[in-house]
Amino acid sequence: MSSPEQALASLLSQLALSFDGAVLGIALAYAAVRSLLKFSATSSSLNKILKAPSVVHVSDLRSILAVHDDRDASSSQPSDHHHQKLVVLRGTVEAKSAVDSSWKTFKPNVLLSQESGDKAVIVQRTQTCLYNEWKGFFGWTSDLRAIFARSRREQESSSIRVVPFVLVDGGRWPHSDFVVVNMDGSNHPLPLTTVFHQLQPIAASPYTFLQALFGHEYPVGLLDEEKILPLGKDITAVGMCSFKNGIPEIKSCKDLPYFLSDLTKDQMIVDLAFRSKILLWVGVAFGSLSIGILGYAVMRNWNRWKEWRQNRQLQQQSQAANPDADTQIASEEETGDVPDGELCVICLMRRRRSAFIPCGHLVCCQLCAISVERESSPKCPVCRQEIRNSVRIYDS
Repeated sequence: MSSPEQALASLLSQLALSFDGAVLGIALAYAAVRSLLKFSATSSSLNKILKAPSVVHVSDLRSILAVHDDRDASSSQPSDHHHQKLVVLRGTVEAKSAVDSSWKTFKPNVLLSQESGDKAVIVQRTQTCLYNEWKGFFGWTSDLRAIFARSRREQESSSIRVVPFVLVDGGRWPHSDFVVVNMDGSNHPLPLTTVFHQLQPIAASPYTFLQALFGHEYPVGLLDEEKILPLGKDITAVGMCSFKNGIPEIKSCKDLPYFLSDLTKDQMIVDLAFRSKILLWVGVAFGSLSIGILGYAVMRNWNRWKEWRQNRQLQQQSQAANPDADTQIASEEETGDVPDGELCVICLMRRRRSAFIPCGHLVCCQLCAISVERESSPKCPVCRQEIRNSVRIYDS
């Protein structure tokens, strides 16, 4: 770890432990709240998937939606929700043109992988430029970028192509029953298969030499990767199913972490149950720690404030009993020719006469030492250690 990074780590640790750990307690409380919110969302998703009917055959989908429509009609729900139901459907990927009863049937609308030649309905191609980091003539800039900016060790560009596709019952032909997959507005991860993965070195150029000489990183390789959703793959779709022009259609539900997945319904339930347990215990642990740290910080600062108030009252009482004490002390102090090494570090006028307790530093005159003691959180001006009192030092 470089020196700027060490300085940043030290600064962050001091900030986290400041105010007797109050900042750390607030950060833990924030993490606990985030964990509990995620736990609530995960538990809600788990309950929805548990209650959703599991459709083994696509042909059963029409009967499930028909029963749902009858229940909605009897309960007098709005018509917008008559044809929507959350289902878990297991099916095989097929191009929509293969089940279309039109002239498009003679012209299959599928994608071909550029590398393997496999037929697919989704093709995602990614190019990632990898950088090597080192310190050139101006390598100290890498430390500043590591602190104030995000590292650019990888630059990625991705392109994705999608054609309309459906889910059908595997092993059945012709496919009389199918459900159309609507990908609009879906940001869920896709169960894609990697068909090409190759790392190619980048030929050096004069610009690369300049990057290595004056910068802190230079490109060393280009990673090409191609992923596809092939025809004939068995996947599980979790989403809202409805009829559109008499054809069942399924689309993603933003409240759920899955849309198209290789997992079965039972595997999804196990995964979500495990996540919810981890998030719950993490939230409870962070919450307990934050309560303990914040309670300790509040009590410690409360005791400090009471101690300071008592000292303040004692000082006010002593000043009221002897109002000319400061004037007397000032008259006793030497303000003549005092060597530079013996001057008070605060006023730079009088001789050092008072030593702080418990650090023992003799750096202030008696008047400045008394003014430091009267502060809300008195600290030694040299070592910044908290002081309880000061003592007058007399030369023998």
